[in-house]
Amino acid sequence: MSDLLRNILRFAFFILIQVYVLNKIPHLHRFITPYIYYLFILWLPFSVSRQWLLVIGFLTGLILDYFMMTPGLHAAACLLIAYVRPFIINILAPKDTSEFNYREPSPKALQWTPYAVYVFILTLLHHGYMVFLEWLSFGNFLDFLIKVIATTGISMLLVFTAELLVPRKLKFRTNTA
Repeated sequence: MSDLLRNILRFAFFILIQVYVLNKIPHLHRFITPYIYYLFILWLPFSVSRQWLLVIGFLTGLILDYFMMTPGLHAAACLLIAYVRPFIINILAPKDTSEFNYREPSPKALQWTPYAVYVFILTLLHHGYMVFLEWLSFGNFLDFLIKVIATTGISMLLVFTAELLVPRKLKFRTNTA
């Protein structure tokens, strides 16, 4: 299966899971909102250019905004993580290119600890920015903080569950020189 087809199927899968499963779950608490659709952006190959990453991030958020009827909320948060993603990968990726031969971020490519840091930073940025835009004020900073932490925690749990339940066949980059 080509990379393009695999990523299109991932995109459709994550959007459908978010819209038809996670958004239909009765609220556990007013602070907990599970999100997993942004994992599509996190799993994109390393070879995607920054410009395409921004376009893909914006379209991902815009499509979810269409389904959830939120004007630009998810698009802005996805655009933020698509912008920051290359910088985080550059910091966390092994500097020795002989060890780094995978095409996309994963626990196998980055090792578990850097991958967990990668996912945590981008999840925290995504949820923090989205909650900030949702409320547009810091009226009650404690509520804001609790919602960001709770949503990040439940989303991290979903991401690592998806990582363990959906094994990905990782391809090696052929040109490492």
